[in-house]
Amino acid sequence: MTQPNPFRRKPMKHRTREAMYGYSFVIIWVVGFGIFTVVPLMQTLFYSLNQVTVSATGINLEYVQWQNYTRALFTDPTFVELLIEYTIETAVSIPIILIFSLIIALFLNLKFKFKGVFRTIFFLPVVITSGPVIQELVAQGATSVPGLAISDTVTEFLAELPRYLHNPIEYLLTSFILILWFSGVQILIYLSSLQKIDQSIYEAAAIDGASAWESFWKITLPSLSTTTLITAVYTIIALSHFSENKVIKYIYSQTYAVGGGIGYSSAMSFLYFFVLILLLAILYLLLNYRAKKQFS
Repeated sequence: MTQPNPFRRKPMKHRTREAMYGYSFVIIWVVGFGIFTVVPLMQTLFYSLNQVTVSATGINLEYVQWQNYTRALFTDPTFVELLIEYTIETAVSIPIILIFSLIIALFLNLKFKFKGVFRTIFFLPVVITSGPVIQELVAQGATSVPGLAISDTVTEFLAELPRYLHNPIEYLLTSFILILWFSGVQILIYLSSLQKIDQSIYEAAAIDGASAWESFWKITLPSLSTTTLITAVYTIIALSHFSENKVIKYIYSQTYAVGGGIGYSSAMSFLYFFVLILLLAILYLLLNYRAKKQFS
């Protein structure tokens, strides 16, 4: 009778092996996030609490507490105005992008010839939207509806609007095509979610006498509630780090300006980040409340 070897390694459980594989794939991204994101973020926060001056001998720091933040909020009207404009433009863009993406995804989910070609066409702007390309398009006015934003009728209409409606509608007219330009990834996300809905549910609804319109509101939209939240979050982030974003351009221009500085720009960056997080939180609460109301 053979005696068990006390030094023999016990076989690893299947669940433990899968967890090890998962951690091995994720760890490189965690390390990269810590080195290239968390560390610079902490350094930027430290700079935002100091008056930073760059000289021939190096970087000089003078601790000023929250003065950079109070200056950006209370003595820099340009930055505050750009933050408000960014919030309004984002609030206008999100529903347009989501609705357009959902409509195109529903169209691409149908069975017809050359469906792959149309998918490529709608996703192509995502591939070619690089900094120099989009800058040239914006400079040439290619992001607005041709002839609409500069017509006399539209100009008179905008002049009659209240201040809180003038800016959103003007942005919609001058950047309508640019807004739709951001719909490529959202279309693919909606399309993948539509293809995962069980078709037997639609068949059962049709047997019960539900029309296509009723099936859309009672089956399709509730099934896409999580997808809508994901696409909305992605849209906000995509618009927030867009190369032509006016807030980012202003922060970058103040980095080495005489009246600005690295510390001041760092403080504005964190204020901008706070507004972004606030928008994401409001969006999450609204869509999550709507999803719970649909399923209740």
